[in-house]
Amino acid sequence: MPITMTDTAARHVQKSLAKRGKGIGLRLAVKTSGCSGLAYAMEFVDEPQPEDVAFQSHGLTLLVDPKSLPFLDGTELDFVREGLNEGFKFHNPNAKAACGCGESFAV
Repeated sequence: MPITMTDTAARHVQKSLAKRGKGIGLRLAVKTSGCSGLAYAMEFVDEPQPEDVAFQSHGLTLLVDPKSLPFLDGTELDFVREGLNEGFKFHNPNAKAACGCGESFAV
């Protein structure tokens, strides 16, 4: 299944890339961390790596390394504002549990 982002997330990424003055999109990854075992990692991407799997969403490129792909398959990236807080939120159909702080998840 593809990895996508909402309109809101895409607008936020496009604004951030414009501020940087370069970039084609985001790299999404999973790393071992947190109380639930896995945590999301994101970074802006200027050039893809040869092993990256690319997805297109709203004119932006989302890159995922092959090791992270099984954990992120079908995920939708959103950008939400909740009260005074704002940030990216992952809607991941593979996540079976998440820690209370929202920083990590388990599959």
